[in-house]
Amino acid sequence: MFKSLRGLFSSDLFIDLGTANTLVYMVGHGIVIDEPSVVAIQTQMGGRGSKVVAVGGKAKEMLGRTPENIRTVRPVRDGVVAELEATEELLQYCINKVHSGSFLRPSPRVMVGVPCMATEVERRAVRDAVDSAGVRQVHLIPEPMAAAFGTGLPVDKATGSVVVDIGGGTTELALMALGGVVCADSVRIGGDGMDEAITEYIRQKYSLVIGESTAEHIKIQIGCAHSSSDSRGMDVRGRNISEGIPQSVQVSSAEICEALNVPLEGIARALYSLLEKAPPELSADIGESGVTLTGGGALLRDIDKYLNERVRVPVHIAENPLTCVAEGGGKAIERIDDAGWDIELL
Repeated sequence: MFKSLRGLFSSDLFIDLGTANTLVYMVGHGIVIDEPSVVAIQTQMGGRGSKVVAVGGKAKEMLGRTPENIRTVRPVRDGVVAELEATEELLQYCINKVHSGSFLRPSPRVMVGVPCMATEVERRAVRDAVDSAGVRQVHLIPEPMAAAFGTGLPVDKATGSVVVDIGGGTTELALMALGGVVCADSVRIGGDGMDEAITEYIRQKYSLVIGESTAEHIKIQIGCAHSSSDSRGMDVRGRNISEGIPQSVQVSSAEICEALNVPLEGIARALYSLLEKAPPELSADIGESGVTLTGGGALLRDIDKYLNERVRVPVHIAENPLTCVAEGGGKAIERIDDAGWDIELL
């Protein structure tokens, strides 16, 4: 009864501050915000300062379409804060939006997921950005730990659990047991890197320049990780390099699979390296329970089949890969005051 009332009146938040999207989980309410991590900034005439003109979805719609005096930025890159002021604006927007219907604006406790391998300077940048939004207390948790909670893995038990969280800017890999991270790795390969690989492949093969939104659309519609995947195709429009005019070409899923070979190989190598570091007893657990994929990159068609063949252990895709970190982080902040609940925070 007490826990349910605490959840009903709590303003505590978990923020999944991602390279591609920012999700906010509010205790007692679940995920209340899912917005692109994009901020549009307008430079004032004569260079006299700047102002934010759009955040989130509205800012993403402006990507590649803005005049010279407006720039669209992704304030979080490779899983860490790259532009502090823009990150502060994004967080302020999210927190204000969450509490927009409140008569009194509460000062919440906030937990944020960060990469396992983030440096102390990078962690401090996250804390500073969240502090600026007027919160009461800031906690940091490793993103794979939050993802593991979101998938229901028994990370607080002695059994070993492996999570591979493929985000927009990075892929986070961690082996966890007894509420802590046994070994971890982070590679700067993610959904954005896959989009760049597709862009470069089409430029090289067809002399066609496409934007990042088009590359992402191709990846979602016909992208795949395994050569045996069902064949699909689509028309792709862009600008011809030599003639400078719009052009359309037909692209197949087999070509996109070829384009994605390099980033996928990087993820497979990182996973193989992580499994090599596992203690023998935990290796036995992994051989039985396998590896769980989370994050937007887990939605790439047949990526589980590709990684299974490369590392020779079972690979499973989480039920809700896009929201695992937010849901798991929400569970973590809900239980942060529970006696006897001992989970590694940063």
